[in-house]
Amino acid sequence: MEMITNWIGTIPGAVSQGFVWGIMALGLYITFKILDFADLTVDGSICTGAAVCTILMTNGYNVWFAMAMAFIAGCIAGLVTGLLHTRMGIPPILAGILTQLMLWSVNLIIMSGKANVALSGFKFRDKLLISTGSVNITKSIIILSIIIFILVTALYWFFGTQFGISLRSTGNSKNMSRAQGINTSFTTVFGLALSNGIVAFSGSLLAQQQGAADINMGRGAIVIGLAAVIVGESIISKLATNFYIRLLGVVLGAVIYWLVFQTVIFIGLPSEYLKMLSALVVAIFLGVPYIKANLSGKKNKSGSVKNA
Repeated sequence: MEMITNWIGTIPGAVSQGFVWGIMALGLYITFKILDFADLTVDGSICTGAAVCTILMTNGYNVWFAMAMAFIAGCIAGLVTGLLHTRMGIPPILAGILTQLMLWSVNLIIMSGKANVALSGFKFRDKLLISTGSVNITKSIIILSIIIFILVTALYWFFGTQFGISLRSTGNSKNMSRAQGINTSFTTVFGLALSNGIVAFSGSLLAQQQGAADINMGRGAIVIGLAAVIVGESIISKLATNFYIRLLGVVLGAVIYWLVFQTVIFIGLPSEYLKMLSALVVAIFLGVPYIKANLSGKKNKSGSVKNA
């Protein structure tokens, strides 16, 4: 009973982390699902957002201003990836890797050459939007819930506009979109900028949650984001097809991921296995639909042979 009680005590922290990473996953959803663009920039842009927010706050700037600048910095990172792809013809994955490598140096420059910049302690306790550690965890969850509601509503509205529909059309078929007069290069660049802006915004929240910006904090972010998107899609697609609900499902996927993550830690799995666990979760959710399709295809084929 005591063990169950202790596990229940870890749930609020997992939910809080899930909400922050859920915002990151919403950014990844734009490129991965809507644009059909395999963007690896996010491993660098999430750290960029954290670095910009932390440095501005440590220099006395308001948290909202710091978070807005983090969003803009992420948009610039996505813009670079988009231009590398559309103007220089570099494949999506390689364009993202190149920008990610650039951001490693950029992030160090932003943090004045330091690998870690603290944003915790009494000095910043009342200036943070969400609290570090377990302090005021309920307040943090409420604030993050409001941010997610506003963000999902804004994205739902945007992708219902004429320009938003053209962006979705670009992801479905670039050739058809061009035939309809859509500038697919512009929509691709805009989508990448928006995606990485949201990712960097989540990085600014992550820095406040962890109490520091660290040069390595974005490592493996793409795997966590993909896990959230795929888990959320797998669950919500069976319940509803509404785009608003699907966006909320991405956040739900992140929360589920962190609940599983927290449970695995709680039962004593060594931390060095956690990255492997994340990769396996993504591989399973990506591979199961393909395996099911193949199996059903074989059954249909064998059935038609027997009928003949």
